[in-house]
Amino acid sequence: MNNYETVFIMNPVLSDDQVRETVKKFIDYLKSKKATISHEENWGLKKLKYVIQKKKTGFYYLIEFQADGSIIGNFEVEFQRDERVIRWQTIRLDKFAMEYADRRRKKLNEKAKAE
Repeated sequence: MNNYETVFIMNPVLSDDQVRETVKKFIDYLKSKKATISHEENWGLKKLKYVIQKKKTGFYYLIEFQADGSIIGNFEVEFQRDERVIRWQTIRLDKFAMEYADRRRKKLNEKAKAE
């Protein structure tokens, strides 16, 4: 089992329900393939660095998970098939990336508790 992180950008014209439905679709796909979801973050609507499909903004979402490497190819095919997703990237996390992700999560938790 390897650790992975996927960030994907959804079309900015989607409603909140459509965004939740899209995220649920990909999480359910991972769970059906026996992946373990370790962390999720909704980054919300953000401005894109450059125009993608004539869009200047998009809904960003991050999923960290543990899975067998053989499912990643089919997982990315699911992104290609979904018209609501305009970009995605999946990376395998090494031990240094895992340490960074843990520190980032702890910082987010501390910030949330302070508010």
